[in-house]
Amino acid sequence: MAGKADVSVDDVLQEAAAAWLAWDKNPKTSALVKKAVSDGEKEELEKCFGSRMEFGTAGLRAAMGPGVSRMNDLTIIQTTQGFCRYLEKTICDLKERGVAIGYDARAHPASGGSSKRFARLAATAFVTQGIPVYLFSSITPTPFVPYTVTRFNLCAGIMVTASHNPKQDNGYKVYWENGAQIISPHDKGIARAIVENLEPWPQAWDDAIIDGSPLLKDPYSSINKDYFLDVQKHCYHRDLNKSTKLKFVHTSVHGVGHEFVQSAFKAFSFSPPFAVPEQKDPDPEFPTVKYPNPEEGKGVLKLSFELADKEGATVILANDPDADRLAVAEKQKSGDWKVFSGNELGALLGWWIFTCWKEKNPDSSGVKNVYMLASTVSSKILRAIAVKEGFHFEETLTGFKWMGNRAKELIDQGKTVLFAFEEAIGYMCCPFVLDKDGVSAAVIAAEMASYLATKNLTLSQQLDAIFNKYGYHISRNSYFLCYDQTTIRNLFDNLRNYDEDSKYPKLCGKFEVTGVRDLTTGFDNNQPDDKAILPTSKSSQMITFTFANGGVATMRTSGTEPKIKYYAELCAAPGNSDYNQLKKELNDLADAIEEHFFQPEKNKLQRKAD
Repeated sequence: MAGKADVSVDDVLQEAAAAWLAWDKNPKTSALVKKAVSDGEKEELEKCFGSRMEFGTAGLRAAMGPGVSRMNDLTIIQTTQGFCRYLEKTICDLKERGVAIGYDARAHPASGGSSKRFARLAATAFVTQGIPVYLFSSITPTPFVPYTVTRFNLCAGIMVTASHNPKQDNGYKVYWENGAQIISPHDKGIARAIVENLEPWPQAWDDAIIDGSPLLKDPYSSINKDYFLDVQKHCYHRDLNKSTKLKFVHTSVHGVGHEFVQSAFKAFSFSPPFAVPEQKDPDPEFPTVKYPNPEEGKGVLKLSFELADKEGATVILANDPDADRLAVAEKQKSGDWKVFSGNELGALLGWWIFTCWKEKNPDSSGVKNVYMLASTVSSKILRAIAVKEGFHFEETLTGFKWMGNRAKELIDQGKTVLFAFEEAIGYMCCPFVLDKDGVSAAVIAAEMASYLATKNLTLSQQLDAIFNKYGYHISRNSYFLCYDQTTIRNLFDNLRNYDEDSKYPKLCGKFEVTGVRDLTTGFDNNQPDDKAILPTSKSSQMITFTFANGGVATMRTSGTEPKIKYYAELCAAPGNSDYNQLKKELNDLADAIEEHFFQPEKNKLQRKAD
């Protein structure tokens, strides 16, 4: 029987490869598939054709290479054809308004794939159907695409990027006509339409036809001008910026951010930040870092620290490769560098943006119209500030797709949305972009630091002041790598059947569990009817535990990486300022979660590398 099964699997893979070769006109991916077939490389064929990439609310993200499971010319053509047909069915004036397409600097020579190539093929699909395309003529930060959708009232936007993923990956991120990332049911509708439009259209491969087409427009110059004019409206201390003695270092980590952060500094009348020379130009190999993700901490910032020490700079600003995220580090009196966590920078930016709003709006009556947002796995510090200051705070599901769409709803109701953030170093400081934006966040963080310097305060000192006033919110976030879906499913199922009663755990080591919210099943014992208020999704795992000591911890799977993440936070009332004791208790709690809930040895989980 085993032999028959093997033959049938081989037959299925051979058929899938043959179907692929009938449509694939990229010589490099075709050659790779032909070689795998002729050499009988079953494992490689399984990787290429075992399962099709799933289109979800995050669009697509996968390694570049041949086959239906990877990012390549053919899967980009198929995805765009499906997206185009879905837009035609959903938006009646698509041919009048059109779509925006941007791309980062990623490239994969072995398969002939690159972000620019994918963007041109996507543009070709729309142009052949008579739909206007605003295709950027050069690399651009991710936030410029949703900005373009809003600025020109377009029907949709596509950004070809894998953000901070490893170099072999690429992605296809989709925005709706409201300027926010797509949410359900659009993802399911697009996914169905892709499957219904797999055969390439007659001119699908002929991307030369878009050159000179009246339907192709280049928004690069006008968006560069308009975006920075809009950013200037969020500059509150231009004179201080001009005269500041503070020096900044910026790194774009081999991505697209350098030119745009330089422009943002100019828009705020700052002297240019020192750019890390080895990392300022786009390079798809990311040669100086193991992972091109400033969220990973000090390893990514090594060259930034060296340049800052050489130039006497005390603040470092680091974007991820598509410039939608921002990390900040500050030199301490001890000479050491403190890299702020996403939650700490969220606290600082939230405080700063509200402080600037208050200065501009001294009549406090307007505060009831003000909103800030954060994802449910992020720090609750904005909630504490909101309670004390009188504005509204709302929590959403994880990801800026939820915050962007909720922000748009509130803005359409006449509300003022000042700020939104997620702990994964994502910040929406200017609501003219309904997504995280590392360019505007960088210059606003610089203005905050420059203002504090005039008060002889550092960012670290101001963070302490925020915690003293609103209560300490200390967090510890980490993850385990797991490549086996069955292990992940069993781990979460075990938490749902933890004790003899087949219920959720009542204890985690010595820590008493007082509440459980499971957004996979919709259970929440903090609600009178045990039903969660936030939307639920059976396709992803996410459980939040509340503890008797004031701790909150969420465990969830990642939508884009093979990670099981956890987010633990201890919230103390204002006045409880024994930081070291709070930190110890948080670490004890997080250690207990790792030991009892993750059980890394039993589940063969790989710990996050330091």
